[in-house]
Amino acid sequence: MKLYDQNPTIDFLAQAEKPLDDKQNEDTHAHDETRQGEVFFVGTPKAEKYFYIESYGCAMNFADSEIVASILLEIGYAPTRIMEEADLFLINTCSIREKAEATVRKRLELFAKYKRQRKGLMVGVLGCMAERLKQKLVEEDKLVDIVVGPDAYRDLPNLLNRADEGNRSVNVLLSREETYSDIAPVRLVTNGVSAFVSIMRGCDNMCSFCVVPFTRGRERSRDAFSIIAEASDLFQKGYREVTLLGQNVDSYKWDNPATQTTVTFADLLEMTALINPLLRVRFSTSHPKDITDGVLFTIAKYKNICNYIHLPVQSGNSRVLELMNRTYTREWYMERVARIYELMPDCAISSDIICGFCTETEEDHADTLSIIEYSRFTLAYQYIYSERPGTLAARKYADDITAETKQRRLEEVIEVQNRVSLEGNKLDIGNTFEVLIDGDSKRSAAHWAGRTSQNKVCIFEKTPDDGLAAGSYTTVLIHDCTKATLFGTMVTI
Repeated sequence: MKLYDQNPTIDFLAQAEKPLDDKQNEDTHAHDETRQGEVFFVGTPKAEKYFYIESYGCAMNFADSEIVASILLEIGYAPTRIMEEADLFLINTCSIREKAEATVRKRLELFAKYKRQRKGLMVGVLGCMAERLKQKLVEEDKLVDIVVGPDAYRDLPNLLNRADEGNRSVNVLLSREETYSDIAPVRLVTNGVSAFVSIMRGCDNMCSFCVVPFTRGRERSRDAFSIIAEASDLFQKGYREVTLLGQNVDSYKWDNPATQTTVTFADLLEMTALINPLLRVRFSTSHPKDITDGVLFTIAKYKNICNYIHLPVQSGNSRVLELMNRTYTREWYMERVARIYELMPDCAISSDIICGFCTETEEDHADTLSIIEYSRFTLAYQYIYSERPGTLAARKYADDITAETKQRRLEEVIEVQNRVSLEGNKLDIGNTFEVLIDGDSKRSAAHWAGRTSQNKVCIFEKTPDDGLAAGSYTTVLIHDCTKATLFGTMVTI
């Protein structure tokens, strides 16, 4: 089903890692280019009013769009992917990089054209960009009717009523309590196999380059029982994989008021794994300073907790990491990587890398290249540094690396990562893996596409009457690969 309605091709972010050869469910932390501008759609129910919502940014934004959809359905709106029949245009935004905001502005200008042509059409901005640019969007540009921050989605019905009366409305108040734990998200159109489950909101880390603490507020963890109930319900509905989602899942901590005990992230992982052995459990994102041995022991203990950790390094140089306020050193990161491989030799690690951060030298850049080699990342999301207004880095450091130097360093990171990815995949040739089928390969209906526990895409030929479907598990022997994809044949064990 086509999810991109009247949406131009988007050169989103300075992200170098292209969509993987057949990958249908990209890593949950980074900005998946294949999903940018995705339109929420769950069918064509009859309704008096329809909403059209596009989502941009990280997986948290896509999960938030599912919460927004649930709230709108409760007040009589139904989703549409046809812009001409919508009564409400919404855009769920990302503020993490300048290109992201530029893309959203272009979409808002298009929405404004529709608005001028159709009386009563309302336009709203949700998410991180809403919080950061609230005044400009409403008072200066006058592009939108409502602006709603990540913690104010419950106020949507009130804001829409006020906008319907001709009053532009804003609610971007951040909360120390809101987790939306009692709202059942309406799932985006997916393969029906994998789903996100939000376990916490906000971030306390204050990395100097990042706007998230300012746009999403302080960390707060969701009631563990509501998380398990949601994951259990997904399993009963046929989903076979959940990704526990948060800006920094390792710092999850919920105090049970009934028992006065604390549920840690390791505890939550175990609780989710125990729902059913057929439910795969993933999580994103981990912070290197917080991923404990307790979490690693829990992953190693349960087969259905995937052997895959997204562990953003950002830079391989300790001086640059200190400027970034990442609160760990190169040596600390390397120790964590070594510990992961010690406890789980077949674990896959992916990462995020920023090229050209303030004052980065050629020697600092070389440290980043070497840490890719050391860590053997299966993939990395690589970005050129983009200064964001209001961040610590914007206030304290000069963005002093030229665009040409940033681009060259990015290309060098891509080259090293592509080689490391290919070398790692070649080691899988001749080995067998349990693969969870996502659906047909995008390139051939005669082949299945699925993923290993290590989150590697695997393509393999269907066999007559194999009885398999999306959500089935099967064993695949790998016989070939690219840097992004494994190719194999089903075998019986």
